Amino acid sequence: MVHLLLIIIYFAFIGLGLPDSLFGTSWPSMYPQFDVPVSYAGIVSMIIAIGTVISSLNGDKLTRRFGAGKVTAFSVSLTAFAIWGFSFSRSFPMIILFAIPYGLGAGSVDAALNNYVALHYESKHMSWLHCFWGIGTIIGPYVIGYGLTSSGTWVTGYRFVGILLVVMATVLFISQPLWHKRNNPSNSAETPNTKSLSLKEIVNIRGAKEVMLTFFCYCTLEGTTMLWASSYMVLKCNIPEANAAKLASLFYIGLTAGRALSGFLTMKFTDRQMIRAGQAFILVGLIVMLLPFGITTTIIGLILTGLGCAPIYPCIIHSTPSHFGADKSQAVIGVQMASAYTANCIMPALFGVIARNISVSLLPVYLLVSLMVMFLANEALAKKTA
Repeated sequence: MVHLLLIIIYFAFIGLGLPDSLFGTSWPSMYPQFDVPVSYAGIVSMIIAIGTVISSLNGDKLTRRFGAGKVTAFSVSLTAFAIWGFSFSRSFPMIILFAIPYGLGAGSVDAALNNYVALHYESKHMSWLHCFWGIGTIIGPYVIGYGLTSSGTWVTGYRFVGILLVVMATVLFISQPLWHKRNNPSNSAETPNTKSLSLKEIVNIRGAKEVMLTFFCYCTLEGTTMLWASSYMVLKCNIPEANAAKLASLFYIGLTAGRALSGFLTMKFTDRQMIRAGQAFILVGLIVMLLPFGITTTIIGLILTGLGCAPIYPCIIHSTPSHFGADKSQAVIGVQMASAYTANCIMPALFGVIARNISVSLLPVYLLVSLMVMFLANEALAKKTA
């Protein structure tokens, strides 16, 4: 029965990834329909990010009261509602309205599900589960593309994903007895109605500031690379836009393949060793990108950076209970998720200002600074929580 629950969680991670890539892929087809500027995508993504941060910060309270299984099932249902709402929207204000449950659903399920896996399963599963998340982000654009070619509208893709999420939410609700059997009654992180921590109390936990900064810097690095890799190749390496878009996907492929490989490596190495190895790969990748040999070194650098990013996110999450204790892990993972989404919201946009006013060629330097701060913060975390 435990194995059945693990299978369900694996598919739930695919469901987490599906909505994450939908909006960006479909926006070029959406904004002409709503007669708004292309820049209005920033408004929607900001609302989603704010909702995600709010629900992440309340993840500890919700999980203690209702349990990880119920929070996950309800959050997926909320996301499915938002996806269906998008598909029936006929104006931009309606998109804004449904962006609220879109963000709220994403943050709470992310925090609850990641903490549950960190408490109950080995590190290899955390890496493989995030690999499945990557598969979900890859599937999403293909679903939108299929909808556009088969019916000429992005709506078809959203409704197909909406159906998948409804099915997934139904399975999650039915599987609730499995979640209860897996829970350890002595684990206060999953005992309903126990006292949750305030944000001030969480931040004051020894090592919490360091892990928040580590997460913030990692997501700065990952999110900025995802957003700007294609533009960097077009403006710095002078290659056609279509080719740049295809080559930028090598970062995603490196990230997803790296997490599949990381699952096996975690059987031999600790989370701390995996994080350090990932940081070393990123360092090599960024140095290679700085070499003056054109597109070849840029491609190699992107692949190495993606491989380096692969183990860091899942290993930081999986090590949270050992750093802070099972009773505080849900609260700390909540602020980690909030830090992650805050970074994704602010830091890629900050590099946009740098690229516009100075040069897009500074991308590897910007990423190197994030890597250096992340390394120092993670080493400080290791010392404080040893």
